[in-house]
Amino acid sequence: MKIEFDVTKYVEDVKKSDGYFHTFINRQNIAAGVLVLEPGEEDTQCPHDSDEMYYVIRGDGFLKINNKDYAVSGGKAFYVQKDMPHKFFGNKKELVVLYFFSGPDS
Repeated sequence: MKIEFDVTKYVEDVKKSDGYFHTFINRQNIAAGVLVLEPGEEDTQCPHDSDEMYYVIRGDGFLKINNKDYAVSGGKAFYVQKDMPHKFFGNKKELVVLYFFSGPDS
């Protein structure tokens, strides 16, 4: 089982891909990954089957959770209940966010 993860490498891999996120842990009781949104890029995620925690590494913009907008900046963390609509938007800088699920990434 892998213990150490190079998030900086995952961020670079995401930037080279067609997607905007990479889940690097996906187990029955926990999942974790990194999300990278460039300015103008759309966050297309749907509500998840597990509770989720976001930790903003860097960037700006907003996180809409259940139709309420929250300002996003480095060092902030956000909790999203399972099945709750949410998405990042309005970033003028590259947005890099770690995410953690209380179950598998589904």
